[in-house]
Amino acid sequence: MGPLVQSGRVPLTEAFVGALRDLFGERLQTGEAICLEHGRSETHFASMPPDAVVFAQTTEEVADMVRLCGEAQVPLIPFGAGTSVEGNTLAVRGGVALNLSRMDRIVAVNAEDFDCTVEAGVRREQLNEHLRDQGLFFPIDPGANATIGGMASTRASGTNAVRYGTMREAVLSLKVVTADGRIVRTSRRARKSSAGYDLTRLFVGSEGTLGIITEVTLRLHAIPEAIASATCSFDSVKGAVDTVVQSIQLGVPLARVEILDDMQIRAVNRWSKMDLPELTTLFFEFHGSPTYVAEQTETVRELAEANGGGEFRWANLPEERSRLWKARHEAYYAAVNLRAGAIGWATDVCVPMSRLAECIGETKAELERSSVPATILGHVGDGNFHVVFSIDPTSPDELEEVKAINARLVRRALDMDGTCTGEHGIGLGKQDWLVEELGDAVDLMRSIKTALDPIGILNPGKIFS
Repeated sequence: MGPLVQSGRVPLTEAFVGALRDLFGERLQTGEAICLEHGRSETHFASMPPDAVVFAQTTEEVADMVRLCGEAQVPLIPFGAGTSVEGNTLAVRGGVALNLSRMDRIVAVNAEDFDCTVEAGVRREQLNEHLRDQGLFFPIDPGANATIGGMASTRASGTNAVRYGTMREAVLSLKVVTADGRIVRTSRRARKSSAGYDLTRLFVGSEGTLGIITEVTLRLHAIPEAIASATCSFDSVKGAVDTVVQSIQLGVPLARVEILDDMQIRAVNRWSKMDLPELTTLFFEFHGSPTYVAEQTETVRELAEANGGGEFRWANLPEERSRLWKARHEAYYAAVNLRAGAIGWATDVCVPMSRLAECIGETKAELERSSVPATILGHVGDGNFHVVFSIDPTSPDELEEVKAINARLVRRALDMDGTCTGEHGIGLGKQDWLVEELGDAVDLMRSIKTALDPIGILNPGKIFS
């Protein structure tokens, strides 16, 4: 991929820093604290700080930044909210972190077309607050209040993916700054097109290695007439997963269906002050007309009962639903804090629905034999689940044990024709598994990277080394 990627950390010259300061003034920061903040995320990897941080405010500034870094052969790492878990934004070779959080304008909402265009730094919750009065919402919900640009670059999904899809389906068009400083628009707002290569899908999920996303045009949806949320506990993981699989097979359009095992429920009860039975539990949400929602819930209730499920506990008021889903979104922090002073290691896989019960069951059995506390949670409606380990940072033995369990989990998923990551991306953590999963296709990815970023300045060291 070129000499830069192989040469390790590239020191910033006085001339380069001076040029940055001329362009960005006080929005160039080189202090230790701000660099450390941009050198870590929700990940178990050690901190890898950049040498400087720049806060961009326009697409044109991003283009200027890219051209400067290209001329100086300095790594440039796009940075949003810093919520990634596979080391996706760590500055493995130093360079400059390009913080896009100040690019937070909602450019346009086309309510009649059910779409909007936003800058990359707009947060998910900010967008939905803006859309609420127009009867629209953006459904992709990874849990964290991530930036839209970051969600596009990692192909995020989350709790609503079973019904509304992932960022792959949600993104209609992008504005991207390429490695040579060009500003390109990948498509128009039309819902379908056969005009040339699908550049939008190329950049979605590329983790900032092919270009820097500065604007995103998104597909929106109408706020449902009726929303119902419920939890149901099961005596076994298999009973819970079978309920989900059978619901999908019957065509029930579940809006959300999340699984939390008994350990995760115990953690949630402690962290979020809940009183859920400490058993494997499904969190459901149903969207539609009142009659349609009632029909859906009755079908799922009957399936749950047949699979050993207990009583449905309903959250009917908006504040009750918010509290329930807030507890689900904070499940990672709850799991990490099962013991004091621990750090988290989160991993995820995704398998075909027909193999989901088997994959989760075998994983659960292995976790019960482990000496490291761990939980299972996930978006079981699309075959995706996570394991969160609570690791003692002073114990090398625990780290090695977790590495081995993670390797067996990924191997199990691949053997079932699944994937090593359903939504976390590759980043630093799963590069070897990407090769295992896709083989020669990774060489094709390298060729695309080299063609679009020949000197390797854009987020080097990610996806493949």
